[in-house]
Amino acid sequence: MGFNFISLLLFLPLLSVAILSGLEQALASDNTFLVNTNHRNSTADGGMSSLRGKKQRSGCNLFQGRWVFDASYPFYDSSSCPFIDGEFDCLKFGRPDKQFLKYSWQPESCTIPRFDGAAFLRRWRGKRVMFVGDSLSLNMWESFGCMIHASVPKAKTTFVKRTPLSTITFQEYGVTLHLYRTPYIVDISKEKVGRVLNLGAIEGGADAWKNMDVLVFNSWHWWTHKGQSQGWDYIRVGSSLVRDMNRLDAFYKGLTTWGRWVDQNVDTTRTKVFFQGISPTHYEGREWNEPRKSCNGQMQPLDGSNYPSGQPPSAGVVSKVLSSMKNRVFLLDITTLSQLRKDAHPSTYGGDGGNDCSHWCLPGLPDTWNQLLYAALSM
Repeated sequence: MGFNFISLLLFLPLLSVAILSGLEQALASDNTFLVNTNHRNSTADGGMSSLRGKKQRSGCNLFQGRWVFDASYPFYDSSSCPFIDGEFDCLKFGRPDKQFLKYSWQPESCTIPRFDGAAFLRRWRGKRVMFVGDSLSLNMWESFGCMIHASVPKAKTTFVKRTPLSTITFQEYGVTLHLYRTPYIVDISKEKVGRVLNLGAIEGGADAWKNMDVLVFNSWHWWTHKGQSQGWDYIRVGSSLVRDMNRLDAFYKGLTTWGRWVDQNVDTTRTKVFFQGISPTHYEGREWNEPRKSCNGQMQPLDGSNYPSGQPPSAGVVSKVLSSMKNRVFLLDITTLSQLRKDAHPSTYGGDGGNDCSHWCLPGLPDTWNQLLYAALSM
């Protein structure tokens, strides 16, 4: 699946590239975290040997594990969070089972620190976090806001929801969570022929992404859409204009443009950059050996640590692009752990009468994504 180096997210007491080498000895006696020293310039061959295989300094891959029942979950009550969209509020729209709320992610040989929203606000006082991407970014952004809000329920907040930029601000701490909606990350422009997806341009919202303290990017969900749900009429590839092309190839070209933008415009010594990873769907039961099923009616995660059909090809595209970048970008490698959660989608409880096996209930799975993000930012 291309290079996997970014998927081994760096978890250090201080998440700092400058001190990685100095901490290796101390980390050797600590089996809590997996450490990745895969910087592109870390070896004589330009770092390429370090990109091959897993660099485990403490013996734990936080993304390899299983789901376990945990009575202390969820982190919050959907009815008390002011930020949740109806499409994610499964209990509000009548989901009768609540067991899907009671699972925590357990890595094979370590534990994830429990989320502490108050501690996050204190540590990141005056900082700005931005989620950039599609409705899966919306899912994660709302989850993060709810998790923090549950820790400081009396804190004054400002909530502004607009297109493309929305914000949640915890006023007393000066912490703002931004959401910038851009399904493809690269630009869609209006031309004489119609809507054009420009795989080589990333100017539409890029200025809004600059000078953030944390950036969490995500894309893929909309690249597969066809027909009326397709967001463009033509694709621009260099000087060529085409009606369609292989969607994985298009995704690779678009994500390469994004990677180049990050390398040229983001100072990663002050801005932590993450890629959210590929969020899976569960429309095809054959993927988990139930060919006549979808996410509808699913009430339990899959057992074990591996998804029967393996990771989607789009995850390989992400790994390939990230491994070619000069700047350090951390992958929240949430694909496999999310594939195991066939029970965590809104299905028919999203309020629109359809069967949603793409997004996730809140509270729910995105809370775990944010717990991993929190660990990366606070440990």
